[in-house]
Formats: sequence, C-alpha cells, structure tokens
Amino acid sequence: MLVSDFDYHLPDHLIAQHPPAERGGSRLLGVDGARLHDGYFATFAEMMQAGDVLVFNDTRVIKARLFGEKASGGKIEALVERVLNDHEVLAHVRSSKSPKPGTRLLFAGQWQAEMIARVGELFQLRFLDAANVFDILEESGKLPLPPYIERDTDGDDDERYQTVYAREKGAVAAPTAGLHFTDQMLQTLAAKGVVLANVTLHVGAGTFQPVRVDNIADHKMHSEIYDIPQSTVDAINAAHQVGRKVLAVGTTSMRALESAARGDGVLKAGRGETDIFITPGYRFNVVDRLLTNFHLPKSTLLMLVSAFAGYAEMRAAYEHAVAQEYRFFSYGDAMLLNRKD
Repeated sequence: MLVSDFDYHLPDHLIAQHPPAERGGSRLLGVDGARLHDGYFATFAEMMQAGDVLVFNDTRVIKARLFGEKASGGKIEALVERVLNDHEVLAHVRSSKSPKPGTRLLFAGQWQAEMIARVGELFQLRFLDAANVFDILEESGKLPLPPYIERDTDGDDDERYQTVYAREKGAVAAPTAGLHFTDQMLQTLAAKGVVLANVTLHVGAGTFQPVRVDNIADHKMHSEIYDIPQSTVDAINAAHQVGRKVLAVGTTSMRALESAARGDGVLKAGRGETDIFITPGYRFNVVDRLLTNFHLPKSTLLMLVSAFAGYAEMRAAYEHAVAQEYRFFSYGDAMLLNRKD
C-alpha cells in the first residue's frame, strides 16, 4: 500500500488546540464494522462488561524540552528522546550548527552538559552537574506539546497533557487516549468488575515524524522501550479463557502488547524495545478492542487503526468524523474500535 492511501482532508479548525473544559468531556465515536455510533466518553463504562480487561499505558510525560547556548554563544534547543541514566540522555538538537563531540552546552543558564557522540539522528548528551537528569528536566524543562498545537505551553498543560494514572517517567508525548479518563471513571469501571491493568511504553518524539517514503513497506519505525508486568499477562490470559475482551487504551498500549506477543503469538511479561509497524494485513494476537484518538493523515497510527478495524471502515469513520466536526488529535475526541476479524 502507498502512504497516499492513508490521506484525508482535515480542516484546520478541527485540530484541538486546547483540552476540553473538563477532563472526560469528550465525544466518542463507536466503530463496529460499518456501524457508527455518535456518543460521549462519559458513557464509556456502559460499554464494558465485568471481567473485561482495560490496559493502560502508565508512562509519564517529562518536561523534555530544554533551551540553552553553546560555549560560543550560539542558541541551542534540545528535546530529550530517552533518558539513558542519571546523567546522560539521547536528544534531538536544534542549532545553527550541530554540536560536535566535546562541545560544552549550558541549559537554562545553570546546567552544564557535554555532547558525547552522535547516535543516528540523535545526540548523546552528558550533564556535568550532580543533579539527576529527571530533576533537571522537572526544574528547567518545558512540556513538549505536539507540533500541531500551535501555541506555547501554559499551566493547564502540566496537568491536562498527563493521564491521571501516569507513573513511570520517560515519555516525550502523552498516550493521549488515556487523557479522557478521570479518577471517578476508573472507580466506576473497577466497581463494575472491569479489570484495570498497566503496561509501560515510553512514547518517543518519533511518533510525530512523517512517513517519508511512498510505499509503506519501505518505512522504518522509530524504537521505543516497553515493560509488561506478569500481573497484566495473567489478567489478559484469564479474560480470554472465559471469553471476555481485552481493550487497549491507546495505540501505545496496543503496540506494547502486540510487541510482547511477536513470534509465537504468546504474550510474555518483561522489558523490551520495539519498532513494530502495524499495517493492514497484520494478525493481532492480544487486543480485541481499542480506544484511541483521531490520527494525522498519512501517519503510521492511521495505518495501525486501519489494520485493526478495517481500511474501508476507517476511511468511512474519518469521513463521518470530519462531517460531524469531531475534535482531532491529542486534545481531541476519542474512537472506540472493535477488531475486524
């Protein structure tokens, strides 16, 4: 298939620039084959049954964007892609001239760093102060909102661009399907007998990178770290044994689960690194239903949902969503998809 097969027209005014007034106050488009249902996320718990498993990505977005200058005085911006240890990171770097190994950098007027090496398109930076990298980012970094949100971050973003269950620090972008959930919704689901389980996948900036090839078979995915606890594997296996459904909250949860079942189709606990690229024709091993936001034209995530719910079905659903003026992307509305078998 070609990248152009996943294009669609999206008016700019449908790209959500701010979250809804209240968390969870979003619309919800249900997609079950050719059947579409317009509703609201507030009714999500009604669509789950006791014994079903909801799998959340508990990654926490870090304030990954740092501004500073080189020893020469040139301005520099770093977007941390991955924290390697207490003092080293891999980062995207923007400056008039790319720093060479050994170049000293000063961020936020107080944090000294040195460029150690190039790692592909990324730069390995070592912070020379005693402080932990996560502490440096929390104190001096800025939240890295997606490029299609055309405004600076504000105080509300620190809370709203983070899920209520975010725990494991390391993401550069939020697992946005989870932004709709409130503590009250989680309590309602648990009281109904729905099993709440977690995985961790640290979302990288590569999630926003455009596909630069014509044939999707030629595209190389970015790599991300995931971790799946044994308790989540046990909950999923128990649900499937009695005919209950497994619902992934977001494409990141799905990618983690499907990555951990690659090869023989058996879900395994543990930590790994994945560059899984899910396109039409993929055979799903774990996930039965998917809650997700609307995705960019020509994006790998639009290819993923087309593989899951059907190519023609997704084209029809997106055409409907545009006509009904749903809100798109990270701060936008949600879709609930059933797998097309």
